[in-house]
Amino acid sequence: MATLHVLSHSPFTDGRLKSCLRVLGVADGLLLCGDAVHALQAGSAAWQILSEVAQNGRLYVLDEDARARAINPIEQVQRLDYAAFVQLSIDFDKVNTWL
Repeated sequence: MATLHVLSHSPFTDGRLKSCLRVLGVADGLLLCGDAVHALQAGSAAWQILSEVAQNGRLYVLDEDARARAINPIEQVQRLDYAAFVQLSIDFDKVNTWL
């Protein structure tokens, strides 16, 4: 069963991103929203880890949050509006929000 993992906390202030990546399955997706979009900063340690997820087409970002933080993700990161986020949540078997 494929799971959509949703992260909203900055990877620079806690370990949720690392914990999530440990359980991320090959069919799972990862959506960054809120302060988690800071993980997409080019050259950051978080981005180096996430780049492999992005290459597999399983990395998503809530576009409004990225724009609010002046983060411009590369093409491999799929930008979503709120309607697409809802649809993505439906498309996956499960959704796990890392609170």
